[in-house]
Amino acid sequence: MASPELIVSKWLNSDVPLSLESLRGKVIAIHAFQMLCPGCVLHGIPQAQKLFEIFNPEHVQVLGLHTVFEHHEAMEEKSLRAFLHEFRVKFPVGVDSPSTNQRIPQTMNLYQTQGTPTWLIFDRKGELKVHAFGKLEDLALGSEITKLALEEQSTPINMYKSQK
Repeated sequence: MASPELIVSKWLNSDVPLSLESLRGKVIAIHAFQMLCPGCVLHGIPQAQKLFEIFNPEHVQVLGLHTVFEHHEAMEEKSLRAFLHEFRVKFPVGVDSPSTNQRIPQTMNLYQTQGTPTWLIFDRKGELKVHAFGKLEDLALGSEITKLALEEQSTPINMYKSQK
């Protein structure tokens, strides 16, 4: 069964709105972050950017989810745009929709994430396979994405972007 849809108010670094449904058939790796989260800035964002640069977008889609649960006044869209520019983030980033009655945004609440950084990784069918809070080691993350990308493939695929 497919996982619940992301609840995103806006997409940055994308010309079109994205959804789990529209990306079905690909492995989807989502890095949930906040701009003021040291673990996100020092490790998670660079890690997500590297995945975006390495994996073939025909098979793996890397997304960011800016999920603000603290310091709301400091993390508006204008600040996020500047952050993405300064850190040279190229992958699409969704802004988690704020909740009307609590400080926890809607997708964060829906997926019961504990905070940031968090990785949500979905298989090609749209099923959540990895829900991990905290820092993931590069090899473990890459290995999990590779395993999911190769599942149920009857012919060889080019999982990686060509290196120039």
